Amino acid sequence: MGLFTKDIKTLNDLFVHTLRDIYYAEQQIMKNLPDMIEKASDRALKKGFETHLAETKNQIMRLERVFKMHGVEAKGVNCPAIDGILEEASDVAGDVDDKTVLDAALIAAAQAVEHYEITRYGSLIAWAKRLGRNDCAAVLQETLDEEKATDKKLNDMAVSGVNQRAA
Repeated sequence: MGLFTKDIKTLNDLFVHTLRDIYYAEQQIMKNLPDMIEKASDRALKKGFETHLAETKNQIMRLERVFKMHGVEAKGVNCPAIDGILEEASDVAGDVDDKTVLDAALIAAAQAVEHYEITRYGSLIAWAKRLGRNDCAAVLQETLDEEKATDKKLNDMAVSGVNQRAA
């Protein structure tokens, strides 16, 4: 089922589809973070990725809670957007020999992932509220807050040192 197919007829259909999209995305992110941890040479970046891996596991559990609260099966749907973002990150990281430049590339890739997640969770929260599911919105808000905090930490790391060392 594609995002703009006839299978999505209602806001509820769109909400469930997007839940499944981000569920798949979080699982793919969890699979890719260990590689990013391994490639990072900056200690703070490595630790940040390790922290985010633990957060991602909790975010997946939160999504499973939202699925249960909403009365639908917890399952993912293919998400070409996150697959593309992660593939691009892997390609770029594979082409960089200088460790300081690699750290800057890893931050940029991680921020692309964060921005995707932020847009998805923001939409899901708005739709949950519109559907009268403030309970689901509250759980999703916890994750959105974490994603925004992670993006800020990545940005702070980039501008306070990683980008300068890479230059």
